[in-house]
Amino acid sequence: MKFINFNSGANSDEMFVDDCAAPDVAPHQIRIKVHAFGVNRADTLQRLGKYPAPAGESPILGLEVAGEVDEIGSAVSQWLPGECVFALVPGGGYAEQVVVNADHVMHIPAGLSFTDAAGIAEVFLTAYQSLFVVGNVTEGDNVLVHAGASGVGLAAIQLAKMKGGNVAVTASSSAKLELCKKMGACVQINYKEQNFVDELKTHFNQGINFILDFVGGEYVNRNLNVLAYDGMVVQLAMLAGRFTDKLDIGMMLKKRATLSASTLRNRSDEYKSELIANFSENCLPAFRNKKLTSNIDTIYSVSNIGLAHQRIESNDTKGKLIITW
Repeated sequence: MKFINFNSGANSDEMFVDDCAAPDVAPHQIRIKVHAFGVNRADTLQRLGKYPAPAGESPILGLEVAGEVDEIGSAVSQWLPGECVFALVPGGGYAEQVVVNADHVMHIPAGLSFTDAAGIAEVFLTAYQSLFVVGNVTEGDNVLVHAGASGVGLAAIQLAKMKGGNVAVTASSSAKLELCKKMGACVQINYKEQNFVDELKTHFNQGINFILDFVGGEYVNRNLNVLAYDGMVVQLAMLAGRFTDKLDIGMMLKKRATLSASTLRNRSDEYKSELIANFSENCLPAFRNKKLTSNIDTIYSVSNIGLAHQRIESNDTKGKLIITW
């Protein structure tokens, strides 16, 4: 089979199509013939040698795919060859074929294409986990999503809005903010031109109940400043670096704040299976009736994988970048 190869630490334009044997199917797995796959920031970090694949998993890049069931393991009964599916994979997605735990696979909702479905698993499961499993966001909560026009950001806006939350976002351009508004954000803040602390205090007198943050750094104390009593901040990334100076513990105590951090890739198979089952039951029907949408920025052929990585690294996206074979 063909796959996208790279040398650790390589520039984005140094990735190349290579050949290797198709992966064998274990009893609990299925093999998917990949029609499309999503590109994520985690892929760019892995390419740079900063985010290695979990032990025992494929070193090939790629965390989400959509395609057809190609082969099923001997212990699998819920899938049949030829079914159209999408899946969360721990690695190996940048390939023509990938194997995955059968419990980490979902039916493509009616009306969605392979390219639509390829942009759902990683971002929507990450947002769903952060909002509802970790954050326990409920109807009426005020929610702040930083990097609102990112793949996870746009998913979080939709999920929080569907739950009955009041959603504010930060983003870097009017075009990105307009997309966030379309997805349901009632307050849009251009962080390059506006101070999000000042802006939020004019809209939410009681503060923000839940904050989804990808930045860290100076944002940690600024988030605490706008947080409501008993509020929570969930950290998903550290775009401003892994350390923050002068954490205001006094503000944490005053607000009874919870600072949490969440990842998905290195969770156990059992955890992922339960998360995917809950997401499938509670959210997949909403894709059929268009209450939730897969936000696709651009669809590229596999020859443009380097360009897709460049755009991710330049923060030049509004939603998902999808690659097709």
